Amino acid sequence: MKKSRAPFLIAATLLFACGRGEPPRHELMASEPPDRGRYLALHVSLCVFCHSEIDWKATGFPPRAESAAAGRTPFSDSLPGLSAPNLTPDRDTGAGRWTDDQFDRAMRRGVAPEGGALHPAMPSDAFRSMTDEDAAAVIAYFRSLRPVRKAHPSPPRRDDVRPAPRDLSTPAKRGEYLATIALCGRCHTPVDDRGTPIPGMAFAGGVRLKGPWGDLHSPNLTPDASGIPCLAEKDFVHAMKTGELPGHTMNAIMPWGYYRGMSDEDLRSLFAYLATLAPVRHFVDNSVAPTPCRKCGTPHGLGDRNRE
Repeated sequence: MKKSRAPFLIAATLLFACGRGEPPRHELMASEPPDRGRYLALHVSLCVFCHSEIDWKATGFPPRAESAAAGRTPFSDSLPGLSAPNLTPDRDTGAGRWTDDQFDRAMRRGVAPEGGALHPAMPSDAFRSMTDEDAAAVIAYFRSLRPVRKAHPSPPRRDDVRPAPRDLSTPAKRGEYLATIALCGRCHTPVDDRGTPIPGMAFAGGVRLKGPWGDLHSPNLTPDASGIPCLAEKDFVHAMKTGELPGHTMNAIMPWGYYRGMSDEDLRSLFAYLATLAPVRHFVDNSVAPTPCRKCGTPHGLGDRNRE
């Protein structure tokens, strides 16, 4: 019997109606970059997305001209006054004076080049999972960029944690690695008032995402009927490549404009990992008015259906 796609359509209303078509091309570099590093920094780990001034009115939310990797204004209303630093090799305002070790410690351990720990908005807790080879490739990519002179305030600090090894032996395990360094859990796992992930709600959605793109809540990615159990692998890959879901286009705060550059193999691995998640009953729908939710504590569409 053919299953209904309705549960997926409820979850996938995630972030829709931001226009259609190809994202505009934008200059990211002056010279040809290392391919693996560019792939990770631009299409997987979202380094360029978080360290640029974003054109929120353009399809796919690309960096503004001359701003790619040169630092950015606050990401959302929840982080007022916080800017990600300039990662281009400018020696005065960027990363031009950083050693490779300083760059790596900032990325995978959350330690600022001048010492002290970076703000939690820098997801080094996720990037510490990055392999040595991938970290080196990302650093090489930023070294290859044209220097941009653009100063930003020094980010706040946090605790230092060392990188952790990763098992990449199967597609699902590789997908777990990709989901970690692509920060999927950051937007799809609800947290409590202290910013701690709510137990039993991994990837269950409901995280409020408010900013120039609108006021939305992330969907449930677990294989529960309230999540995405009816989504086929090919549909997942297509959505990540184009932002297109049945009947609508995803809002690009789900950064398909960047993830679209991921390889089909990596996207299939990511899909394989999501299929292994523990199912969580948590209805989220951005097409209806928010109502209180007992599961995640944040009002969102269909929140009143979550009574368990």
